[in-house]
Amino acid sequence: MSLPPNFLEELRLRTPLAALIGRSTKLTRAGRQWKGCCPFHGEKSPSFYVYDDHYHCFGCGAHGDAIAFVMQNQGATFPEAVERLAAEAGLEVPKATPQQARREAKARDLHGVLQAAAEAFQRRLRLPEGRPALDYLLRRGLSEETIRKFGLGWSGGGRGALAADLKGQGIEIRQLCEAGLMREGEGDQPPADLFFNRVMFPIRDRRGRIISFGGRILGDGQPKYVNGPETELFSKRRSLYGLDLAREAAFKGAPVVVAEGYMDVIALHQAGFGAAVAPLGTALTEDQLAELWRLTPEPLLCFDGDAAGMRAAARTAELALALLSPERRLGFVTLPKGDDPDTLIKGGGPRAFQAVLDAAQPLSGVLYDMVASRFPGATPESRAALRHALEEAAGKISDKFLAGEYRRALLDRFFASTRRPAPQPWTGGGRGERGGRGRTPIPAFTPPRPSIDPDQVRGEQARCLLAITAAHPWLLAEIEEALGQLDLPAGLPDRLRQCLLAWHAEAPALEAAALSDHLRKTEPEGWEWLRRFPRMLPAAVAPDALPKLVAEQWWYFFGRFRGEAALLAERQEAERDFAASGDPAAQTRLIRLNELLAAQRRGEIEEEAFGDAAGDPH
Repeated sequence: MSLPPNFLEELRLRTPLAALIGRSTKLTRAGRQWKGCCPFHGEKSPSFYVYDDHYHCFGCGAHGDAIAFVMQNQGATFPEAVERLAAEAGLEVPKATPQQARREAKARDLHGVLQAAAEAFQRRLRLPEGRPALDYLLRRGLSEETIRKFGLGWSGGGRGALAADLKGQGIEIRQLCEAGLMREGEGDQPPADLFFNRVMFPIRDRRGRIISFGGRILGDGQPKYVNGPETELFSKRRSLYGLDLAREAAFKGAPVVVAEGYMDVIALHQAGFGAAVAPLGTALTEDQLAELWRLTPEPLLCFDGDAAGMRAAARTAELALALLSPERRLGFVTLPKGDDPDTLIKGGGPRAFQAVLDAAQPLSGVLYDMVASRFPGATPESRAALRHALEEAAGKISDKFLAGEYRRALLDRFFASTRRPAPQPWTGGGRGERGGRGRTPIPAFTPPRPSIDPDQVRGEQARCLLAITAAHPWLLAEIEEALGQLDLPAGLPDRLRQCLLAWHAEAPALEAAALSDHLRKTEPEGWEWLRRFPRMLPAAVAPDALPKLVAEQWWYFFGRFRGEAALLAERQEAERDFAASGDPAAQTRLIRLNELLAAQRRGEIEEEAFGDAAGDPH
C-alpha cells in the first residue's frame, strides 16, 4: 500500500535537498540554486542543478526529489529510501493498515469533490444568476484571462444549490460536509451550505490541488470574506493563497510578495507580480513563514501604512525573530496610507507598486522603530526600558552570530538617536541681563578639564584586553602570538600576560574556571586588578558574551595599542603567512587585521563596549 501523501510531503519538506546531495557531490551557490557536477554521469563542467524541492541534470536528464535521489544514488528501493530519510528527519513511517488505506481513498475522494465543486461554481458564474458576480469582478479590473486563471466562480444565491448541482455526479451531502462545503445541521436541522451568495476563490496547495474555498459576499452582509473550515486537506495556518502559482514565478526570479487578501494577490499577478501570496485572513504563522522561505530567502511582507498595518508588521517581526538565520530573512514594504496593492496599482499602474518594492527595508532596518514606538519619551527610565527591549529582541534570534549583529545594529542606532548635542555657550543673543541692550554678554563658563595621563589610559586599555582574555580563554588559540608581541606596560599587565601565555601552553582545556583558579594562586594581585571596577570593563568580559563580540572587542583594544602604522606592517606579515601556509588561524588573523584597519579609518567608536559587564566578570 502506498504511503500517505501528507507524510511524504512532510518528509520532503524536512529534508534539505542541497545538504543531502552535497554528501555525494560538491555543490556551489548559483544565484538562488546550487550547482555541481552530476553524480550520475561523468562530466567536467557542472550541469547538475539543485533547487528547493527537486534536482535536474541538463546533461543526462536525471530529475527527482529527495526520495528519488536516494533511490538513484544508493540503489535503494522506494520503501528503503523513505525509511532512511525518515530516520534522519525524525519521522516515523506510518504502518500499512486498513484504516490508512481508507484515509488515502478519502483524501483522493475529497480532492475530486472539491474539483467538481470548483467547476460547478465556475459554470454558475456564467449563468444569468451569476452576472452580478461577474460584473463585480470586471469592475474590480480583472480580465477574463485572470478570472479563468484563478478559477473564480459563483456559489449560487440559494441554499442547497451546490448539492443539487453535484448530485448527478454521485456526490453525496456527507462528502460535501467532509470537504468543508456544507456543515451538519443541529438537532433535526438538515445540513446547510457554507457558501451562498458569494464570489468563490479556490484555495490550492503547493501542488495546485484544490483544498478549500474562500468566498466574498456581494452587498453589505457580514462577514465580507469567509474561508472553509479545517478539514483533512485544509489547514488555515499552513496554507497560503496563490502558492501554487507563486512557486513557478519565484523559480523564475520574481520577488515573493505577501499581501493581505485574495483580491490583492490577484491584482498583483495580473500586474506582473506573479509570486504574490496571502495568508487566509489571519496573521502569518510559523508554518507559513517556513513555506515562504522555501520560495525565497527574503520574502517581502506588504503592510498598510496605517496603525493597524504597523501593528501587523510588529507581530510578524516578533514571530520571525526566533526563526531568522543568514539564509532566512524578511523584507518589509510599507504602502502609502489609504492604499492597498489593488488600489495602488489601479491609481499608478505596476510602476507605482514596483517603486514601493524598491523601497523595501530588511527587518534589521525596521525593527528599531517597531520597538522604539513602545517607549516614547526621553527620560532615563524610557531610555533604559528601550535599551532593554532592544537587547531582548536581538536575544530572541537563535543564530548566535546573527543575534550579535542585530544587537550591534540596534544599539548603534540607540546611541545615535539618544546622544545629546553638545551644549552651545550662551552669548546673550545681543542682549544683557533682563533683555537690556548694549550690555556686554556674559562669557560662557567652561570648567577646567583635567589633563589626560597617557600612561593611565594605556594601563586601562591593557586591563580591558587582559580581562577579556581571562574571561574567555578559548581566545588564546587565536590571539596567542598577537598577545605575546604587544608592548604592554611593565608591572602587573606584563606579568599577567606572561601568566596567561604560560598557562595556555600547559592547560589541558581552555576553560575559564580553571584559568581563574590558576590566576588566584599564581598572580593574586593581578587577579584583583582585573576584577576592579567591573562596570568599567567592556561588554565582552561577561561570561555569556557572544563569541563574535568577544573577538571584535579584543582586537579593538589590540588595535588601540598598535596604531595604524604597526597594524599595516602586521597585515603584510599576516598576508605572507597565509599565502605560505593557508592555515585557517593565519586567515582569521588577516581578516581581523583588515577589519581593524577599516574601522580605524572610519573612526568608529564602540560606545556600547563599556558598562554592560555587571558583577564579577570571572
